[in-house]
Amino acid sequence: MPRGDKSAYTDKQKRQAAHIEDSERKQGRSRDDAERIAWATVNKQDGGGKKSGSGRKRARH
Repeated sequence: MPRGDKSAYTDKQKRQAAHIEDSERKQGRSRDDAERIAWATVNKQDGGGKKSGSGRKRARH
């Protein structure tokens, strides 16, 4: 997956990023800055893309 590819994100994460980007644009940020801030925020909240599949860490008891 090349850098910048958003296919690993859920629909919810994509909607969140779009909403944040719109908000940033309304505050006067450039399109590039708004997009960067939006995806950085989604990554900070969720830790990146989808969280399922083999190889993921499991909680140890």
